[in-house]
Amino acid sequence: MSSISANPSINLSADVAKARYIVLGNEKGGSGKSTTAMHLAVALMNAGRSVGIIDLDARQGTLSRYVENRTAFVESQGLSLQMPKLEKVLGSTLDNGSEARAEEEERLNAAVARLEDCDCLIIDTPGSDSHLSRLGHVLADILISPLNDSFIDLDLLARLDAEGRKILGPSIYSQMVWEQRQKRARQGGRPVDWIVMRNRLSHLDARNKQRIGQLLEKLSQRIGFRLAPGFGERVIFRELFPQGLTLLDLRETHSSLTMSHVAARQEVRELLRTIGVTQES
Repeated sequence: MSSISANPSINLSADVAKARYIVLGNEKGGSGKSTTAMHLAVALMNAGRSVGIIDLDARQGTLSRYVENRTAFVESQGLSLQMPKLEKVLGSTLDNGSEARAEEEERLNAAVARLEDCDCLIIDTPGSDSHLSRLGHVLADILISPLNDSFIDLDLLARLDAEGRKILGPSIYSQMVWEQRQKRARQGGRPVDWIVMRNRLSHLDARNKQRIGQLLEKLSQRIGFRLAPGFGERVIFRELFPQGLTLLDLRETHSSLTMSHVAARQEVRELLRTIGVTQES
């Protein structure tokens, strides 16, 4: 068992420090968006930023429940952990397409307005293509796309040949991101920093892992994103969800860290460092 170190100081890169909107997006469920969003929110709050969370995937509501679990746990234990503010935005149920899109835009704008006192908003988008998801993507100063490390999930970014060796072209999701980037540019927004993180990295199939890595390197240059290390398949991430905790909170809630905790915390640090959030232990 390792002892918990003193609370580290946290520094932000210039891009992260000035980012108003950080969007979690892809078109697949179960990729770790909510876990990533919550760890990033806590890291930013620890760095002194006031954070609001907008859940555009409110029907599924995983990130909303994460925040609500945190609120309940903090209150029940009398802890002083920092809390993000939460807004949920549901998709419209109107039958008329144009009216539904207008209603969704109005709901998102209202949520942003209610979080005007927050200097950073983290937006979780649905795991499917929708008007609400596109509204979230066009806001992104930083777009983070968690991707399970498999050829099935790689299809999210590109079409491959039958042997999984050659890139035939960008996927529908990559095309959508490109379109929202163009729309943002026309509106005068600054370029989007798109980060693809490799989640659930395999510890066994090294050859498959290497092939996916090579394809992602080629894609990063072709369609314009940065690669970031993600999280392994660790039980600790699932265990923390019911309390709404992150690995960055353990020094306040645990008297010691196991080796599994230490390894998982290192994964979180590596991801945050790539995004532009560094910790001095």
